[in-house]
Amino acid sequence: MKVTIAYIEEPPFGWTESNRATGADIELAEAVLRAIGVDHIEHHLTTFAELLPGVEAGRWDMNVPLFVTPERASKVAFSLPVWAIGDGFLVRAGNPKALNSYALLAGCHGARLGIIAGQVQHESARASGVSDDQIVIFEQQSDAIEALRSGTIDAYASTAVGNRVLAGRIGASELEAVEHDTGKDGRQPLPTGAFSFNKNNGQLLEAVNKQLRLYRGTPDHRTRMSRFGITRKEIDPTLVVEPFGKPEG
Repeated sequence: MKVTIAYIEEPPFGWTESNRATGADIELAEAVLRAIGVDHIEHHLTTFAELLPGVEAGRWDMNVPLFVTPERASKVAFSLPVWAIGDGFLVRAGNPKALNSYALLAGCHGARLGIIAGQVQHESARASGVSDDQIVIFEQQSDAIEALRSGTIDAYASTAVGNRVLAGRIGASELEAVEHDTGKDGRQPLPTGAFSFNKNNGQLLEAVNKQLRLYRGTPDHRTRMSRFGITRKEIDPTLVVEPFGKPEG
């Protein structure tokens, strides 16, 4: 049995190293797919903008996890959630404009925010008052990082976990990660991410969900994810959440 899974360059979730795919989402997919009898896993590197159209058109079998939204669920079928993660900023060392939320950036005259095309951070920023002329759209994470380094943008919005890993790799003397607040009482639900499939691929989705129910939260799962900075904070909220929407076939 062969399954092709698409991924993007976005540490710690997925990236290419020594000509092979690696990362938290890649490892999780492999553990689950091997357990359901898949003996050949093919990884397909793509862009974020092509993830949903690609699986929807059947160009590959599944995507690495991405945030679940009603709009996305109208196009693809999502698995059980596998992580819950809030947003954050990557900024230059010292955070010269003291940016720690979308609302604060919106009120900072001249501040510019980098976002990857199609990611949920775009709508989150706009909903918090960030104007279109403050937002710079990029196709690739690497381009956004270079724009941040050069001063073209003042912050890059992505997941708090991903930004922590990037800051650690690049170095605290150059860039730092700033995690956004999740609510005044700290109990506001975090957005969840899940694998996605063509809506007619219900057999694979059902098998993946069955294994995820058995595997999520186990010691092996937690150990694998901890190597990539995914902790109990990101895993535990998903254990009580059901899939969003149902497959058509």
